[in-house]
Amino acid sequence: MGLTQIEKFVPGARWLRGYNAQFAVADLIAGITVGLTVLPQGLAYATLAGLEPQYGLYSAFVGGLVYALMGGCREVTIGPTALLALMTSRHTGLGGESGPHFAILLCFLAGIVELLMAVLRLGALVDLISLPVTVGFTSATALIIGASQLKALLGIRGGSGSGFAETIKAVVMRFGEARVPDSILGFVSIAILLALRKLKDVKTPQDASKGRKALGITFWVIATARNALLVLITSSIAFYFDQNGQRPFILTGTVKSGIPGFQLPPFSTQISGANNTLVDLNFKDMVSELGVNIALVPVIAVLGNVAISKAFGGSGINPTKELVALSLSNVFGSFFSSIPVTGSFSRSAVNHASGVKTPIGGIYTGTLVLLALGLLTPYFQYIPKAALSAVIISAVIFMIEYEVIRPLWRCNKRELIPGAVTFVLSLVVGVELGLLAGVLADLAFVVYRTARPVLTVDVTSTSTEVQYIVIRPRHSLLYFPAVEWVRNVISKAIKKHGNIPIVLDCRIVHEFDYTAATGLGALRKELDAKKVPLVVLGASVEVRKMLKETLKSTLLEANSEEELEVVLQELCNEGKRAELREVVSPLLSPTTDHQKVPISIDEE
Repeated sequence: MGLTQIEKFVPGARWLRGYNAQFAVADLIAGITVGLTVLPQGLAYATLAGLEPQYGLYSAFVGGLVYALMGGCREVTIGPTALLALMTSRHTGLGGESGPHFAILLCFLAGIVELLMAVLRLGALVDLISLPVTVGFTSATALIIGASQLKALLGIRGGSGSGFAETIKAVVMRFGEARVPDSILGFVSIAILLALRKLKDVKTPQDASKGRKALGITFWVIATARNALLVLITSSIAFYFDQNGQRPFILTGTVKSGIPGFQLPPFSTQISGANNTLVDLNFKDMVSELGVNIALVPVIAVLGNVAISKAFGGSGINPTKELVALSLSNVFGSFFSSIPVTGSFSRSAVNHASGVKTPIGGIYTGTLVLLALGLLTPYFQYIPKAALSAVIISAVIFMIEYEVIRPLWRCNKRELIPGAVTFVLSLVVGVELGLLAGVLADLAFVVYRTARPVLTVDVTSTSTEVQYIVIRPRHSLLYFPAVEWVRNVISKAIKKHGNIPIVLDCRIVHEFDYTAATGLGALRKELDAKKVPLVVLGASVEVRKMLKETLKSTLLEANSEEELEVVLQELCNEGKRAELREVVSPLLSPTTDHQKVPISIDEE
């Protein structure tokens, strides 16, 4: 059945086909479950971004609605993430009213860039970021995020520094200021979250009793909603102490209640200047401050969202349509004071495990967030900051993907280099330059492999004992940087094995560029001078056409091993005839007059 006109413009409308009560119940359960996960995470990620907690919730409801209309993968949940919150935090510490203004404008501009990428079909640009670079980047950001939460975890007041090294140094220097109640609460919370996470691995046998199945479901609910349960329990403890006139923990503080109003993103702001004065910034100044993150945040968001969509939706996912859904989530989200958002792998996994049937589950999640904004915000002020830090740290621990090092070390050590460059520079210099350096390192290796293709050199013989040297490229492309390399390899082979025919095996080579073909012509002239034949084996139609147009002369070629034997045998016979002519020609050539010896028939 083809798509209707509505479904062409609103892809999510196809989920309404056959939508029934069973689907609605499944989506409701999944939506509420994801909502219980996003509530504490949203509060925590907002503080990670250097903003008031409510901005995390503002970012958690628009994406679900937009993706339900435009998305193509039922498991994906759009909302704030630790990585984007970290990148946003770089622009929220300038004082004045600029913090949320920069975050909201970054969300809007990221959505515009993503929309341009979709229109220009540039989603494939994320393919330039290899898996080792991605692993190095996410692992480094996980450490940076974890380090940024150490002060709140230990109850140390003040900022966390601008980088990984500065943050660690600040924590070490001020370790004596750590508060015992916050430290105990923080580390115990991490231990509890990691322990509860293991409950989801408890499997229930198919033939288990009803009681055992009910226990399994209970374990799964506790493991899935562990963040919400932890925040609820620690807030209750803090509330109890507060009612008795005690405040042993540093609390989140007042969270603004109410649903954010619809308004355009801020295109001007004020920051703190010298002597506590306010300095006005216009749109151009704000864009200058956001800098490279206007391009980097969309790339990271697209990378994560497409990866999640493919992980759950398979090859049927259209990256361009996913890009449109993500861009609109950011653009419309910025009208409701959202920070940059993308797909969350952890919440998408919860959505999948909850049995979601369609992206409409995101609408239920958004509704729960709106209810929390309207009804629960007075109670959010009692959430200990150490508990929110524990939520973040226990989440980013699993972003450190150390397990890929071993297989890469065993199979391809070269691929570890871009990942290591990305990891180290992200920690030392910054995630933006680290990612850029990793991509450039990867591209440098690609260029190197193009300029120095792997060539195997073998000496073999035909069935008639005609020896020849066969050169086999291991790549399907031969471009201009490789010309001199191929010529040097062939020259060395001739010096080592003698002046015997050279066979260039092109059966896996599908493309020659003009410069490479011209270089091959120059090589053939050199070989002709040495009386060494060059035979091209198994070249495709396109390669033969390029070579013939470039060489402007007959090309020795063979389409198969059998034809190669015939060609080499003919070359061998021609060579023998040429040698015979060189020996016989002097004997048959006319002698000079004084050397002539007349022979008479009669004398014979």
